[in-house]
Amino acid sequence: MKNMTQPKLIAGNANLTLARGIVRRVSMHRGMTVGLVDARVERFNDQEIFVEVFENVRGEDMFIVQPTSRPANDNLMELLIMADALKRSSAARITAVIPYFGYARQDRRTKARTPISAKLVANMIATAGIDRVLTMDLHAAQIQGFFDLPVDNLYSSPVFALDVLNQFKHQKDKITIVSPDVGGVARARDLAQRIGCALAIVDKRREKAGEVAEMTVIGDVEDQICIIVDDICDTAGTLCKAAETLVEAGAGEVHSYITHGVLSGPAIERIEKSVMKSLVITDSIEPSDAVLNARNIRIVPTAPMFAQAILNIWNGTSVSSLFEHATLSAIYEGMY
Repeated sequence: MKNMTQPKLIAGNANLTLARGIVRRVSMHRGMTVGLVDARVERFNDQEIFVEVFENVRGEDMFIVQPTSRPANDNLMELLIMADALKRSSAARITAVIPYFGYARQDRRTKARTPISAKLVANMIATAGIDRVLTMDLHAAQIQGFFDLPVDNLYSSPVFALDVLNQFKHQKDKITIVSPDVGGVARARDLAQRIGCALAIVDKRREKAGEVAEMTVIGDVEDQICIIVDDICDTAGTLCKAAETLVEAGAGEVHSYITHGVLSGPAIERIEKSVMKSLVITDSIEPSDAVLNARNIRIVPTAPMFAQAILNIWNGTSVSSLFEHATLSAIYEGMY
């Protein structure tokens, strides 16, 4: 195998802004210009996806940056076809960098005669010739077990902890981290421990899918700065109702930190009209103009973390070091 002086990154159309941010950070760390591999990823008139790579990738360690966000099927097919193109071009190893892993909410059979779509997607990724997956905040940790190849699942909580400690540095003793449901307690507890603050839970009861009938706050939130933590915000109905419930329970103000801002349908309008002071999301999904212009939505970058993870994978060093506050503080130095 030839001596590879730098990792090679290629991007689909799902989140070019993030991909370009990652290569800028990689360039900074490497002390040399690292650009995206020159390629075209486009559609024929019938919407078939076509990929052509214009650079030699034989024997290279390739990283495909492509979240499988909306439109999920198109972006997933782009990822698979890019992987096939690289495999047939004799790339040595292909890592799929999937900041947002679509279909992750279909991780189990909740009723008879339903699919486990996350497992199907895992099978498709492996069949396409991908050797490794790098993602962030999988909706369910067991999805890592759906793959028969290495999966590195990064966490947003160290970055969120940096942001919270910076935004509320003089009010740390008044912060309470809130899980919007019982299933998210582990995620909320992790952030609460990193910050060193209290934890509360909003227990919700559904009468049917998509509709929350009742919410109850477990824990003392009186006069507290409540920070709701979750992995996905889709239509924002549950999130906004949880914020209202916290205010009714006496919370001084409510903020939310959500990893993946899907924000479909009426989400942005609901968030702007809600009692939440702010919603903080990552750029794992390319933000729309409406998201960028929303008065109370703020975006924290993930490019520094993904760039370091890519370099660690390329160098064969630890990715789990990025779970630590001290490591992330150095990577995000100057931002917080």
